[in-house]
Amino acid sequence: SLIDAERENGIIDKGLLKNNVALYEAMGTGSLDAYTADLETQLLESTREYYVRKRQDWIATDSTPAYLIKAEDALNEERTRVSEYLNLSSESKILRVVEEELLEVVEKMLLEKESSGCKVLLAQDKSEDLKRMFRLFGRLDNGLQPMATIVQGFISNMGSDCIDKRATRLETEKDKNDDPEFVKSLLSLHDKYLGVIKNDFAGHSLFQKALRDAFEEIVNRNVGQFSNAELMSTFCDRVLKTGGEKLNETEVDDSLEKVVQLFSYLTDKDLFAEIYRNQLAKRLLNQRSASDDSEKMMIAKLKMQCGTQFTSKMEGMLGDLAVGSDQKTEFENRIKQLKNETKESSKLDFSVQVLTTGFWPTYKSPEVALPQKMSKCMEVYKDWHDNKYAKRKLTWIFSLGTANVKATFGKKTYDFMVTSLQAVALNVFNEGVTLSFEELKQTLNLEEDILKPLMHSLSCGKYKVINKLPANNKINPTDSFTANKDFSSKMKRVRIPMASLDASHNTKRVEEDRSIAIEAAIVRIMKTRKTLAHQQLIAEVLSQLAFFKPNPRVIKRRIEALIEREYLERNTDQGNAYNYLA
Repeated sequence: SLIDAERENGIIDKGLLKNNVALYEAMGTGSLDAYTADLETQLLESTREYYVRKRQDWIATDSTPAYLIKAEDALNEERTRVSEYLNLSSESKILRVVEEELLEVVEKMLLEKESSGCKVLLAQDKSEDLKRMFRLFGRLDNGLQPMATIVQGFISNMGSDCIDKRATRLETEKDKNDDPEFVKSLLSLHDKYLGVIKNDFAGHSLFQKALRDAFEEIVNRNVGQFSNAELMSTFCDRVLKTGGEKLNETEVDDSLEKVVQLFSYLTDKDLFAEIYRNQLAKRLLNQRSASDDSEKMMIAKLKMQCGTQFTSKMEGMLGDLAVGSDQKTEFENRIKQLKNETKESSKLDFSVQVLTTGFWPTYKSPEVALPQKMSKCMEVYKDWHDNKYAKRKLTWIFSLGTANVKATFGKKTYDFMVTSLQAVALNVFNEGVTLSFEELKQTLNLEEDILKPLMHSLSCGKYKVINKLPANNKINPTDSFTANKDFSSKMKRVRIPMASLDASHNTKRVEEDRSIAIEAAIVRIMKTRKTLAHQQLIAEVLSQLAFFKPNPRVIKRRIEALIEREYLERNTDQGNAYNYLA
């Protein structure tokens, strides 16, 4: 009763209590049996009864943060009380009683309180209250697991809100593979709760897992025509290309680091890689990359996350450009030499970028009918290249080339920055000729699916350098075209964009690469294990595939294909198992 009085802020004779405790300790003649049996046991019972009453009072009237402040104060006071007049061996037992009655019994109720529970504290960014909650429930066995479950659910709901906002926007807006607002909302959400877990929950593994599980659910939930993998890759493209996001060097690094953190949760990492590689190729070939250092830095981040195999083609692309600059210098010297030898004064400047087939995406390569001067340049380059690299074969890809065309309309002269195909098409309209769609098709030797976007870019875009009849925004086989003699622009240098002839990624190629990866994993596993049950083989294949998670049905089809090609056979003794055939 004296101790209870002190708990209620009463003033007691602590010296008297301390002497009594010393008496009980002395009665044990070297042991604490008398102290434990005659004093401590009754003290623990009265302590439990006291805190049961307190718990019932506090839980009825206090918010969760207020309750936890009182609980923490009670624990500190009990620790002080032991140090002042009880035997130190009692500390852990008394604190355990307080923890059980004030925390363990009502943990669920405190965490889920409607107006002040864990979700509310997260929503209101109550950092100090969350830290206290983490400290106190961390004292209990498995006390943090219910809290981590709530945190995971809360983050998942916040992510769902971001996804729902995108879905709502798509009801009134056209879907594009570029949605920086959505990607930034996910980056901001992840950054915020990564900080909460680091600062408020001391980076505890349970909460790191909660964040990971929540974001694996969020990032792999696609809305609209384009996957999150494509939206994230396109956001990187905006950050890394000229004219995209207006960021300084530090902000670029920070943005890329955050995207790679999000990327780590993606299931379809191989799809991201395919799209990213296509966009990287466009930046590099169109000289739209803002910084070589930033490009290398991003590839290094992806390499650290997924390994050399994941980024080897991207590194090869950068390597091609580095080697290509040396080749360009060498070829330019050869051109100067030829001009001196032949006394020719050609106004055509010409350079070639050689790409290694295995590193770069596959591109459409239309056999366009080139003007004689362009053909002559190609012949000169081919002769030089074949002489220098006898074992290499050149394939020209005109859809990727760029050209600067000098155009004169009346008294004004412009520099058009166009693709090689656009340059060839513009050349046909010299001297003011009018050509039908069919005549153009024959003159340029192009298929309809290539000629339509080509002529659309010149006659229906922002800069209408070609007139189309009838005048509308759709190219039809019945249309006719002529140079727009009234064309004018405030700018002397005019870039005329053209829609890409190639998709942002080749879905069929991704599926083929996945099939190869699955079969390679199956053969590796079976070569080691010799015989394996079906379910065990499926589980091991899934554990080995780092860049995507295939449906078990797809793995089963690859097993059937390997049986047909006699890499595996069905085990005759066990109905649902396979043998490896050497």
